[in-house]
Amino acid sequence: MIKISAKKGKHSMEKKKEGFMQGVLTLMFSQVLIKILGLVYTLYLTNRENFGDKGNGICASGYQIYALLLTVSSIGVPSAISKLVSERVAVGDNKGAHRIFKIAFATFSLIGLAGSLLLFFGAHTIALNWLQIPEAEMTLVALSPAIFFVTVASVMRGYFNGRQKISVGAKSQSLEQVFKTLLTIIVVEIVAILSNVSTQWMAAGANLATTLATFLGFSYLVLYYRSERKEIASEIKNTVNYKYERVSKIVKRILLVSIPITLTAIMSSINKNVDSFTVVRNLKNFMSEDQATALYGILGGKVDTLTSLPLAINVAFATALVPAISAARAKRDKKTIREKTSFSLLVSMLIGLPCTVGMVIFARTNIKFTISKCK
Repeated sequence: MIKISAKKGKHSMEKKKEGFMQGVLTLMFSQVLIKILGLVYTLYLTNRENFGDKGNGICASGYQIYALLLTVSSIGVPSAISKLVSERVAVGDNKGAHRIFKIAFATFSLIGLAGSLLLFFGAHTIALNWLQIPEAEMTLVALSPAIFFVTVASVMRGYFNGRQKISVGAKSQSLEQVFKTLLTIIVVEIVAILSNVSTQWMAAGANLATTLATFLGFSYLVLYYRSERKEIASEIKNTVNYKYERVSKIVKRILLVSIPITLTAIMSSINKNVDSFTVVRNLKNFMSEDQATALYGILGGKVDTLTSLPLAINVAFATALVPAISAARAKRDKKTIREKTSFSLLVSMLIGLPCTVGMVIFARTNIKFTISKCK
């Protein structure tokens, strides 16, 4: 009787799983929507009176520090948890999968909190001594709570991805970006009125909108998790092949998977932080500080936004591949691994290469279009 109920529970769970391509398409749509909305509020900020490229420069400088701390605390986490959870779910060990989630949530809550506190209390030193943009201090303070919310949200996304419910994480990210776009406009307008159109305070308001949006995205995941508690409890009850692991071993496994991914992402983040540390610092030798900050705003607020758009395709495949391949590997299904990996690489190249060529050929047109839209 126990075996029958376990099989029924497993069959019911697999019916609710999303297909690989369904997950890819959902993520792809979500990532493209996020990039488009990012362009929308970037254009708004650049066209806003007394904000423009200088405001973008203040925002971008603070955001790059935030992004670096965020990379350390959460970039590799969703993939690591997704991998470990999907391996357990594939063999019917739903109790072990949920235990991995709980341990990861507690561990990375502490790491995220430490990152938030570090940014909050170090904002003055970073803005004054590292960036040499004193106006960036309040943008860093405004962003500091977001590190905690994004870190714990990344754990929850990894858990849902591992359970083959990729659309949950995609929806939370889409909602977060919608809120970010709306709140950026609302908060900046309110701050503009209260501060007599101060560029510094409007930049802080724009980054405060980011923090509020990350909180709302996290809240959606919490509400969804609460709605799934009965299903999760049923899966745990029908667990087969449960394998107990010590807390230290689980944390070690998460770190072993997430650290290589994090190190790769850190290289990209460090590259942008080098720009934030050096561009304004060096340009101030040849022009005023306001002009130097404005030129950095063009780099961080316009160029980076355009060049990151094609990466949405790679993000979709990379996110969907991790749980799919991990589950196939746990079942020793080499054929599925080969097919999904080859297909993902082929589609990514077919979409990515034309984007690269187009960006090179139409670079001058893109610049003229962006500048005309932002005047």
